[in-house]
Amino acid sequence: MPGRRLANPQGLLLVCAVMKSLVTGGAGFIGSHLVDALLRRGDEVTIFDDLSSGSRENLASALASGATLVEGDICDADRIQAAVNDFNPGTIFHLAAQGEVRRSIDEPAFDASVNVVGAVNVIDAGQKAGLDRFVFASTGGAIYGEGDRLDLPAAESSLLEPLCPYGLSKMVGEKYLELYRRMYMFNSVALRFGNVYGPRQNPKGEAGVVAIFCELLKQGGRPVVFGDGTQTRDYVYVDDVVEAIVAASRTDVEGAINVGTGVEISLLQLLEALAKHSPEGKGFEPEFDEKRPGEVMRIAIDPSRAGLELGWSPSTSLEAGLKETLDAL
Repeated sequence: MPGRRLANPQGLLLVCAVMKSLVTGGAGFIGSHLVDALLRRGDEVTIFDDLSSGSRENLASALASGATLVEGDICDADRIQAAVNDFNPGTIFHLAAQGEVRRSIDEPAFDASVNVVGAVNVIDAGQKAGLDRFVFASTGGAIYGEGDRLDLPAAESSLLEPLCPYGLSKMVGEKYLELYRRMYMFNSVALRFGNVYGPRQNPKGEAGVVAIFCELLKQGGRPVVFGDGTQTRDYVYVDDVVEAIVAASRTDVEGAINVGTGVEISLLQLLEALAKHSPEGKGFEPEFDEKRPGEVMRIAIDPSRAGLELGWSPSTSLEAGLKETLDAL
């Protein structure tokens, strides 16, 4: 059947003619990089995005290369169902989300409306359309909770104790995928991303500290660190993440898979790495403010399962990734 794939016993999906891929949130940071990669693979791509945080600028190359943009809100069940029915994709990549921890704390109902109700709308639309594969963008940075209680880097089997509504809403999305597997044999995978960074990340929000710091560095500004700067994150470069997403779409592997480096990097270490790129060798000294509630002190996620099941491992060093990010500004 054109545009469809069949699974073989080894779990690899066999490509049958042109792939048709729908990417929700495809105008955003990660989504637009994914769209570009799918087009390079030869896919026919439709982007579903309300452009609330993404932009047409991110899609300039993709639209010129034949991708289609459908403007819509994933909270509108009829709109997303119509888009899925009209395009009839083999794979849905669900990246559209409310992605800010702070906003999820301030507006938990809004967070749930987008990340739970919106996700269910997309999942259900795919199931009703007879979708082959569903790839869900989850979180490794917020779903596990405080890393001090874990044996880091956290494995997928670790107890999930999110500290903010954002982490909880992503966990609920994963639970809906589990339910749909039991009810409908729905073929899906949830990728738990570390702290993704790279070109096109929006420095105006609060979700991308690397983008915020890189813009300040370019402008000669001074970064603000909430807490003492010893808090750690697992920073993973966007191109590596996209490789993992594409690899996951080619398999029948199910459940949760971490997509990170497994390495803890503190904010102070991040600033030290960025300071090497400061104009005229000037320092990049931070100002300190009070720690914000809902944010973990330590986290890193174990990518071993991604290596075993997807044949994926991160290949971009922090130094190289920061340089690429700064050069793109």
